[in-house]
Amino acid sequence: MSKDYFIIPIFVPHLGCPHDCVFCNQRRITGLSTNITPADVETIIDEHLATFPEGEIQIEVAFYGGSFTGIDKNIQRELLSVPLKYKDKNIIHGIRLSTRPDYIDKDILDLLKEYKVDTIELGVQSLVDEVLNKSGRGHDSQQVYRASQLIKNFGFNLGLQMMIGLVGDSRDKSIYTAKEFVKLDPYCVRIYPTLVIKDTYLEKLYKEKVYKPLSLNEAVDITTDLLMIFEYYNIHVIRVGLQPTDNIALGKDVLDGPFHPSFRQLVESNIYRIILDDYMDTHKEVLVKENVMKIESNKKEISNIAGQNSGNKEYLIHKYNLKKIKIYEKSIPLEKINISIGDLSYTIDRRKAIKKHLEEKSII
Repeated sequence: MSKDYFIIPIFVPHLGCPHDCVFCNQRRITGLSTNITPADVETIIDEHLATFPEGEIQIEVAFYGGSFTGIDKNIQRELLSVPLKYKDKNIIHGIRLSTRPDYIDKDILDLLKEYKVDTIELGVQSLVDEVLNKSGRGHDSQQVYRASQLIKNFGFNLGLQMMIGLVGDSRDKSIYTAKEFVKLDPYCVRIYPTLVIKDTYLEKLYKEKVYKPLSLNEAVDITTDLLMIFEYYNIHVIRVGLQPTDNIALGKDVLDGPFHPSFRQLVESNIYRIILDDYMDTHKEVLVKENVMKIESNKKEISNIAGQNSGNKEYLIHKYNLKKIKIYEKSIPLEKINISIGDLSYTIDRRKAIKKHLEEKSII
């Protein structure tokens, strides 16, 4: 049985990063505006530990929000010394940080090894140089490849973060970036749709009508293909969409863009809509008007199959003239779903269905 997993997030807002990417205002994204201290880190860790259940659990301290390895090395040592103390006592079990690809070299990695960091996530955003340049990233794609290989050579877990809908981006460019990520063989990936945040250069471009963000449907559509790519190649996607906060919401600090508090569920549900739609279209010759469709799945997938507000059920009922769709929990693998309509019964393998979709779209 796998252990429950808990993350203790330590936000280091904009500390160490002199770049002003067009989309970025870290103070608004993290909700913090002050520098973090070792005492702050210890307090945050202790407060989180007090809330975790007893028993066999895994705990990771993660430094988010800024370019950690761009901070003065003495400050890096001070901050990392706190979780190291807990890790040496086996109170926590992992240390993670995020940084920029151009802030990675052998000296930095030697320092991170000394403080027993496990995972390094690179804010890549795109592997198309035109998009990186228009986004004001201050590095090119080759620096990503070099940093990624160096991180893996040193034995760290490599995480890669990408964004869709950046200035100059497109569906094909996002798919290219995802396929290049696959070649880099990361430990994990995050996918973020670009949002127009207050007090960023992107806000200026948006108000001047130079930049138009993706619609929610466009973002879901593109991310659906990306998530399928990573799933097909067995790469774990640990985050899809920006974490909602009191300020990160439409009408507050988010001026426009494909924000949704349950963005990942929209994408996961869309994957099942594609899979079920393809199945129904393939078997439509045996359908009888007002048939009842029965679906059996692992309980963890039921809500995604049904779709948000039962959107998938309503879509399929209307399109194929079904009387109703019933979804039942069954102790089967996550990647399998059983379908029955009248006398027809079939087991869908999610992986095979994803492969078929990607091949039909000439993505793989």
